[in-house]
Amino acid sequence: MAVIRFESFEVDARAGELRRGGTRIRLQQQPFRILTLLLERPGEVVTREELRQAIWPSTEFGSFDEGLDAAIYKLRAALGDSAAHPRLIETLPRRGYRFIGPVAADIRTVPRRSGWPSAAALAVVLAALLLELSAGGLRARRPDPGAPRKIHSLVVLPLVNLSGDSTQEYFADGMTEALIASLGRLGGLRVISRTSAMHYKGTRASLPEIARELDVDAVVEGAVLRAGQRVRITTQLIEASTDRHLWAATYERDLRDVLALQDEVIRAITHEVRITVSSPDEPRPAHIPAVDPEAYDAYLRGRYAWNDWTDAGLKRSIAYFELAVRRDSTYAPAWAGLSDAYHLQSLFGYLPHEVGLPRAKETALKAIALDEMLSEAHVSLSGVWLQEWDWAAMENALTRAIALDPNNAMAHQWYGYVLAARSRFDPAIAEMRHALALDPLSPNKKNSLAATYYRAGRYDEALRYFREVPDPDAHSESRHRRMATIYERQGMPREAVAELTTAMTLAGKQDIGALVQREYRQSGFAAAKRAFLRANLRELERRASQPYPRPRSVDIAGDYALLGESDKAFEWLERAALEREGNLMHLKVDDRFGSLWRDPRFTVLVRRLRFPS
Repeated sequence: MAVIRFESFEVDARAGELRRGGTRIRLQQQPFRILTLLLERPGEVVTREELRQAIWPSTEFGSFDEGLDAAIYKLRAALGDSAAHPRLIETLPRRGYRFIGPVAADIRTVPRRSGWPSAAALAVVLAALLLELSAGGLRARRPDPGAPRKIHSLVVLPLVNLSGDSTQEYFADGMTEALIASLGRLGGLRVISRTSAMHYKGTRASLPEIARELDVDAVVEGAVLRAGQRVRITTQLIEASTDRHLWAATYERDLRDVLALQDEVIRAITHEVRITVSSPDEPRPAHIPAVDPEAYDAYLRGRYAWNDWTDAGLKRSIAYFELAVRRDSTYAPAWAGLSDAYHLQSLFGYLPHEVGLPRAKETALKAIALDEMLSEAHVSLSGVWLQEWDWAAMENALTRAIALDPNNAMAHQWYGYVLAARSRFDPAIAEMRHALALDPLSPNKKNSLAATYYRAGRYDEALRYFREVPDPDAHSESRHRRMATIYERQGMPREAVAELTTAMTLAGKQDIGALVQREYRQSGFAAAKRAFLRANLRELERRASQPYPRPRSVDIAGDYALLGESDKAFEWLERAALEREGNLMHLKVDDRFGSLWRDPRFTVLVRRLRFPS
């Protein structure tokens, strides 16, 4: 795309920046993409449907409408434009948008990194790819053959989809995830996890900026082009601190040999960073088996849907994973995907545990039987052992997963949960810190580390990480309640009330938040806390009588325990045990239940859940 100028603004595709008078204006990814699409067709209407297909292809219509409206609002704010009296972006109700300002272009070179190339840029890139691939196989170049560089950490940025077909986005994302997973199995190299890497999909940030944010030595970036039953990957290794190319290569294979293609890319990168390919006691197999193209395609679509973590997404993922194993019953990752989907359905209450749990167990064991060295399959099985209260098996599965893939962030996170549940807080914190180092942009990992500090009684450190997690997310209510408890114990009641109010606001319970404020002003903190617990319990019990998803019984039990109503607390703990709620694993270190720890009924429950002594 050219450098486009309008008024005092310019959009520089090479730098990926919107600037005004030479000063960079911060603009998020989606508003920036909308601006570039409008600028490619000045004076023409770009319909809402065209924007959806280009930027939100897999999003439901309801959330797309809200997302587009929010992105347009942010774009207008950055440009100082007005919806009522537009000078740059005109709204055509229910149709779309049109750029109406004067535009001037300065044609320059096609940028090396662009998440959404224009048609002209795409043609140039594809032509270059075809020239490089004319001889087939690998064609590598070494722009800087200097001394070996010390590379101990890297990130694989999302591969750019060069097909020109937005429906193929899942394929590029799936290839990215496969490369991250395969590189993660290498010893001596810290590889940033998929969650943090995908944060940079379509980003305009420079490589040195990305490297600083993730604290890595090198960056792998590239593109994937799928044409029929052929797949081509271009990759390059870049020294992060200098943005200097160290190595670049292009590969082409039949789609059936895609696993061998991934392995060749990994071996080439491994050679460049001068590390050992595998541990002496676990050699990489010499033969990489072929995989049925349709099975691999279905697996990638399944993982793409599974990452939503919604009821609808999990159902779609199961359909794709089942298609994959029908096409190739020996493809272990698809069986592990099925296990993950069934486990989350059971854990989140979308499927009764007596249905979801046996399916999760059967498919995880099938994946391990097919490929015992598949790290994610052992993590899948650990979730089953959690709900079956088999602590030794859960710990064995997680340590095995970490041995197979030292960069499996989820394995480190879950192992941290297990250690914390057994009051082994120092090693638990070490595991959580390791998980966060592998996935530094993950709010979930920050929340888990903060919660572990909280359980260990290290409140200042807990507050530091709790404050870094953006709201809202799935843990907002529990996070702010924990922050309120910290402030209460530090003798800061006003701050504690503010956190309780925030927790209720984020949970959509503004009336309870107002009640807390009123009671605090009239009667003090103790009365405000009791009023909060009573009102929140009424709300939780009302929802618990409705269809799924329901509030966790363990949370209702915790509120009753805080009120000193032990009989009601044990009643709800019994229900949580029958429903096999995963949060029961922290029963012995959850301070809400401190008043119950000396009760004989608590000892009976702990034995029933088979806690290690």
